[in-house]
Amino acid sequence: MSDAPLVECIDLHKRFSAPEGAQVHAVVGVNLHIDRGETLAVVGESGCGKSTLANTVIRLEEPSDGQVLLDGVDISHMGRKELRSHRRKMQIIFQDPFASLDPRRQVGDAVAEPLLIHGITPEGGREALVAELFDKVSLPRSVMRNYPHQFSGGQRQRICIARALASRPELVIADEAVSALDVSVQAQVINLMMDLQEEMGLSYLFISHDLAVVERVAHRVAVMYLGQVVELGPRRAVFSNPQHPYTQRLLDAVPIADPTRRAERVRLEGEIPSPIWAKGTAPVLVSHREVAPGHFVAESD
Repeated sequence: MSDAPLVECIDLHKRFSAPEGAQVHAVVGVNLHIDRGETLAVVGESGCGKSTLANTVIRLEEPSDGQVLLDGVDISHMGRKELRSHRRKMQIIFQDPFASLDPRRQVGDAVAEPLLIHGITPEGGREALVAELFDKVSLPRSVMRNYPHQFSGGQRQRICIARALASRPELVIADEAVSALDVSVQAQVINLMMDLQEEMGLSYLFISHDLAVVERVAHRVAVMYLGQVVELGPRRAVFSNPQHPYTQRLLDAVPIADPTRRAERVRLEGEIPSPIWAKGTAPVLVSHREVAPGHFVAESD
């Protein structure tokens, strides 16, 4: 197996048009990689660009500039036909399990759909593979002919995970995949995803604003602010020794049960600046310094 990263983003940008020639700079010069079998978590407040980054990596959004390498191949500007064979290696689990499934289709057919799209005919047949996928996500085979409204939110998300695994991907993007679930169900789904990662050698790009969940699942953490990565490093280093002021404030905002520690916290005030830039202007790219092995923090140029 190659030692090269499974996925690499190089100077990745994503901009959206706004009125009067302005632009929304949603992803700004992002450089990061995901190793095989690794979970890279991307964290930050709503609007920081983490979901846009995920959608750009998987080509649901077209990059404005930069490159996305998958297994060393630049997929950032491939045509649809050329990209199809590479799409088998990447799948995504969305935040809302209620909107992710067609209410008119039996869930077994929904899980089989990637097999039909990619022309995959497994040994033993598609129905047998779908049944195996239901086994993997701890759902009984007897429910394969049921419809989405007959399941709870946690069960629906298990079905979405099974669908994501149908094409045997190497990378699974989880975009707030557990944030719509009850806390106890969150834990069950997270444990399932971690077990599947170990069993199948999956890599995860895990998008979340929930730092408690991230601390449980991630190997490395990237902190995004206004479209840029301001801190990147091993989970333990980022959580125990945050270097960037924004990372420190994110961690300070995590609820704690001990009332004696509340006075120690820095109170967050004001609003996040807008990512909309007027015509002819653009954000300043940050540079990074390595504060410890593999631990990088942004510095303004």
